[in-house]
Amino acid sequence: MLSTELSDRDFRRFSDLVYKRCGINLHEGKKELVRARLGKRLRETGFKDFNAYYKFLTQKDNGHELVKMLDAISTNLTSFFREEKHFDFLNQVVFPSYVAGRNGKRLQRLRFWSAGCSSGEEPYSLAISLLEYFGDSPGFDIKILGTDISTKVLAQAKGGVYPAARLERMPSSVVRKYFQRGYGRQEGYFRVKLSVRAMVEFRRLNLIEPFPFKEAFNLILCRNVMIYFDKSTQQTLANKFYDALTEEGYLFIGHSETLTGINHQFKYIRPSVYQKP
Repeated sequence: MLSTELSDRDFRRFSDLVYKRCGINLHEGKKELVRARLGKRLRETGFKDFNAYYKFLTQKDNGHELVKMLDAISTNLTSFFREEKHFDFLNQVVFPSYVAGRNGKRLQRLRFWSAGCSSGEEPYSLAISLLEYFGDSPGFDIKILGTDISTKVLAQAKGGVYPAARLERMPSSVVRKYFQRGYGRQEGYFRVKLSVRAMVEFRRLNLIEPFPFKEAFNLILCRNVMIYFDKSTQQTLANKFYDALTEEGYLFIGHSETLTGINHQFKYIRPSVYQKP
């Protein structure tokens, strides 16, 4: 008989496991969230209780179910052009600096990373912003990487299909230019056009693991992600982002986040915007 009662002991064990595997800090106030989301995994996998599920994850799992468990726990909330001040800053400061170049030398390639990209709205918003500013032939080699720990949201991101309600805040001219309207069975849905999707690559990445990148990024967006980590993990991650940026590269974090109180080498530019000197 299935039991979805989550004891304090089970909650602590799952909290420790999640923290160890991906750095997310599940405090006591998250107990009901854990019970509800992992309860669904119990029903889908057939385990009789949380104790049996935990034993499987830690003793017998080959990693496949762990990924699904982390998918269930991670929160994915996003929207197109979320936190508009960041996109204003891109258009007013960052993009013009790419045109001006560095030390009088024009940049050849631009690399962007949306860390914690969820279902893809953030990297697609960045791609649209770049196309709007630079046009179809920007004169740069541009690539955008979107990563997330959740395979479920990455699958949606790669498909690039969204319900009409997700696009309501965008000007109709932008929607017409960069999205294809669905018809028939796809009525009420829009798909990001190929010209935009071609600019973005999606990969699964656990942020607390070593970064595998060979190229440095001009801009990293890690917005509304670090709020799920404790100070120690935030500091480690901020320093990893610093090392992954080019000289004068930017880090954007969420407007509700700050690097205050942790040791880092970034230059503060404005709330939620930092730069590598």
